[in-house]
Amino acid sequence: MKCKLISLLFAVLIIFSACTSFDKNIPVSNSIPGSNTTDNGSGTGTDNNATTDTNPDSDKVTEPVAPQVTDVSALDSTEKSWYYLPKTNGTPSGEPQDVISLINRYDAYYLGNTSGKVIYLTFDEGYENGYTSKILEVLKSNGVKAAFFVTRSYVISNPDLVRRMSDEGHLVCNHSSTHPSMPLVALKGKAAFDKEFQDTEDAYTAATGKTLAPFFRPPEGNYSELSLYYTKSLGYKTVFWSFAYRDWEVDNQPAETDSVSLLRERTHSGGIFLLHAVSKTNADILDTVLKEWKSNGYVFGSLYDLPAK
Repeated sequence: MKCKLISLLFAVLIIFSACTSFDKNIPVSNSIPGSNTTDNGSGTGTDNNATTDTNPDSDKVTEPVAPQVTDVSALDSTEKSWYYLPKTNGTPSGEPQDVISLINRYDAYYLGNTSGKVIYLTFDEGYENGYTSKILEVLKSNGVKAAFFVTRSYVISNPDLVRRMSDEGHLVCNHSSTHPSMPLVALKGKAAFDKEFQDTEDAYTAATGKTLAPFFRPPEGNYSELSLYYTKSLGYKTVFWSFAYRDWEVDNQPAETDSVSLLRERTHSGGIFLLHAVSKTNADILDTVLKEWKSNGYVFGSLYDLPAK
């Protein structure tokens, strides 16, 4: 009997050993449904769409990389003009979905954070008409920071004002060198396009010793998919607007009461407001408008705080 028990035990051990060896040769595949991730048994999956380094011994996180366009001829070069659909009920200005999809693809904005009472105040500076100093005084007295989009010629002609903008905490941003239609420049090639940015950057650095903020406003709001792509490739965000009005005609300025009323009825959360600094009306009503916005609970955001796309 004792011998039979020993023989039986020995047989069980042989069978167990064989089963264990068989299991070790079975490939382990724990695929997650709906994904390309496969666990190969080592604890580190392979994912063709992964953007994060999952190595437990590494603290590095790899940021998502936008796809690179190698054939720019595939991009739409048709010139478009920026427009928006204004509302008067306190809600943000509207925009067709196809336009929103396009600008989101290329880090372009016309609204900021719409979840709170935030206004992004911006001024375009193509040339000086004697009102920028007053605008800066009003902004300072109200504790408001704005963004000024400047051309190369403006910087060269008004270095003291540009330095003051920077020294008083405002963003100084790029509005091109020669104020052209950027879609038309894009058709001339990337070198010509880049020069519109670089020449303004160089002028600003020469005047201030600093670097322009990485935000670009296309002259007259003209854009194309190609120009948006080129702008993004330079590390800039394109900044359109959700409010503007006919304030740039220096010999046909809107009435102050009409302008205040228009600004009041179209105020909305997340609004990027475009005002032209050549406007006498804007300089005269700015203090009233800022105080009214603040009394209604609005705060003023920086373009650096625009929500990530």
